[in-house]
Amino acid sequence: MILTIDFESYYSKTFSLSKLTTEEYIRSKSFEVIGVAVQSDGNDPVWYSGTKANTKKFLDQFDWASATAVAHNAAFDMAILNWHFDIRPKRIVDTLSMARALHGTNVGGSLAALVQHYNLGAKGTEVNDALGKRRLDFTIDELARYGMYCKNDVVLTYKLLNKLIVDFPAVELELIDLTVRMFTEPRLELDVEVLTSHLHEVVRAKERLLGKIVDSKEDIMSNPKLAGVLERLGVVPPMKTSLRTGKQAYAFAKSDQGFKALLEHENPTVQAVVAARLGVKSTLEESRTQRFIDIAGRGTLPIPLKYYAAHTGRWGGDDKINMQNLPKNSLLKQAIRAPDGYMLVDSDSSQIEARTLAWLAGQSDLVEAFERGEDVYKQMASKIYGKPEQDITKDERFVGKTTILGCGYGMGAEKFQAQLKVFGVETELDECQRIINVYRATYPKIVELWRYAGDALRAMQDGQTTNTLGVEGVLVVDGTEGIRLPNGLYLRYPNLRREDRKGEASGLVYDTKRGRAVVTTRIYGGKVVENVCQSLARIIIGEQMLMVDKRYPVVMTVHDAIGALVPKIGVVDGQRYIEGCMRTRPSWALGLPLNCESGVGKTYGDC
Repeated sequence: MILTIDFESYYSKTFSLSKLTTEEYIRSKSFEVIGVAVQSDGNDPVWYSGTKANTKKFLDQFDWASATAVAHNAAFDMAILNWHFDIRPKRIVDTLSMARALHGTNVGGSLAALVQHYNLGAKGTEVNDALGKRRLDFTIDELARYGMYCKNDVVLTYKLLNKLIVDFPAVELELIDLTVRMFTEPRLELDVEVLTSHLHEVVRAKERLLGKIVDSKEDIMSNPKLAGVLERLGVVPPMKTSLRTGKQAYAFAKSDQGFKALLEHENPTVQAVVAARLGVKSTLEESRTQRFIDIAGRGTLPIPLKYYAAHTGRWGGDDKINMQNLPKNSLLKQAIRAPDGYMLVDSDSSQIEARTLAWLAGQSDLVEAFERGEDVYKQMASKIYGKPEQDITKDERFVGKTTILGCGYGMGAEKFQAQLKVFGVETELDECQRIINVYRATYPKIVELWRYAGDALRAMQDGQTTNTLGVEGVLVVDGTEGIRLPNGLYLRYPNLRREDRKGEASGLVYDTKRGRAVVTTRIYGGKVVENVCQSLARIIIGEQMLMVDKRYPVVMTVHDAIGALVPKIGVVDGQRYIEGCMRTRPSWALGLPLNCESGVGKTYGDC
C-alpha cells in the first residue's frame, strides 16, 4: 500500500523554513500542524484538521507499519510523523530525491516546477494566504480551501511518483529511504558538557590567535598582508583573473567562492582570519558548536543529508550543520556519541577513487598492487626519485601519495604545484611537470582512459552511443542521455557544446543550473574520468551502506565512510562484519580491489 502524505503547518515572517533549519522548525514549541492530507494508493485523498491528539487518531487509522509513505521533501513530512506522532512507515519514498537523481538541478526541485515539467497539473497558491495564521485563526471556508490545496498537493505528488518511478533503480529507492531515516529517525546523542566547553575554548582561542597573527586591521584589509597571514597558516591564497587588468589577483571578495570556502577550513585560526576580513561575527566552528548545543536541548542528533546533492550522485550536507565537512580533529566529534548499550563503528573505504580509476582503466599492475596490499605511494615515489622503495623518505612518500591521489584526472603542473603547497611542500614548476610525466609514463592505461573519455564527450555531442569507456559492460555512453552508470542512472552534461573562450583554446562546455542562474562548466576527458570514478565510488558506498544496514543501523555517511551502531556486546563481530561489507565488490565490478579501515568508539571522535 502507498500512502502519500502532505502536512501544512503554521509559519510566519519570523517563523519559517527560510528562517530556521528543518530540525529547529519542527522541534520548536511554536510548531503547529494546521492540517494533513493522506491518499491511499490512487484513491481520493482525505484532509484532516484538528488538535494534535485528534490528528494522531486520524493518522493512526492508516497502516503505516506496512505501507510505503510518499512525500515531496520527505525529510520534512516524515520528521513530523515521527517526532510529533510517533509514526514510522515501513518504507519512505521522496519524490524530491528521485527528481534530483533523474534531473539534477536542471528542472528545479519544487513540486510546482516538477509537475509543470511533466504537465501533471497546477499547484495552488493558498499557502500564501496562511501566513501568520494559527489553526484556530482560519474560518471554516478558509480551512476548507486550505484542505483542497493540500489534497491537490498529495494528488500531484502521487502523479509525480508514477512518472519518476518508471525504470528508477530499486537500489536507489532503498538509499533514499535510508538517507531520509538518518534525519527523521535519529539515534546519535550529543554531549552538552563537551560542546559548551569547546565553544568557550573556540571563542577564547580565536581572540588569542587573532591577537598574535593580526597586528592591526591593516593586516586583514590589505590584500598582500592578508595573503602573507594565510601563507603563514599554510593556506595558498585563492586567486582570480582581474576583469580590469586581465592579470592574476587575490580573490578576497565576499563573492569569491574560493575565499568564502576558507570559512569552512579545518583550522579554526584560518576560519577566524577570513571571518574577520568578511565581517562575519562568528566562525563556522563557533556557530556550528552553538547549533549542536541547541539541538541537544531538543533531542537526539538528526543527520541531514541531501541525496544526490552533487552531479556525481554523492551526498551533501544540509540543515546548516554539514556533517560532510566536520574537521578531522574537531572536538565536535567527541560530542557525538552512541546511545547507551551501543558503540559507533566508523569504516572508511581506502583510496576508493584511486582504486576505481586503476580498475576502470585496466591498469593491471596498479590494480594488482592494491589487491596485494602493497604501498603504492612508496612505489610511485620510487619511480619519481629513482631509488629503491626501502630508501624512500617520509616526505618523498608523501609526494608519491599526492601524485597517486591527485594526478589521475589529467592535472597540470601548476595545479599540482599548488596542491603540494597546500600541504607545505614547496616544489619548482619544472619538477612538478617532471613528476606528472613520470606518473603518466608509469600508468599509460590511465592516460589512455582520458583520451577515451574525450572521445565519449564528442560522441555525446554528436548523439552517438558507444561502449568504449573503461571496463567493458560497466559504462554506456548514450548520445541522448549521457553516461549510463551501473545503477541505471546517468551522468549528464546538458547542452554539451563547443565554445570559444577569451584567451583560451576552444573546448567543450555544458550548462549547470544553480538557482535561477545557468553556469557554463568546462568539460574534458580527464574531468569526465573524475566524474565517472566519483560516481562509481558513490554507487559502491551506497550498496555497502545497504548491506551494513541489513544488520546494523547506518546512522551517517561522510564521503567514503559509513557510520553504524553496533551493540556493545558483540562489537568485535559487528566491526568484522562491517569491514567485510566494505570489502565486498559489486556484481558489476569483479576484480576491483576494495579495502577499508575502521575504528570503534563510544563517540565519533574515538573511532
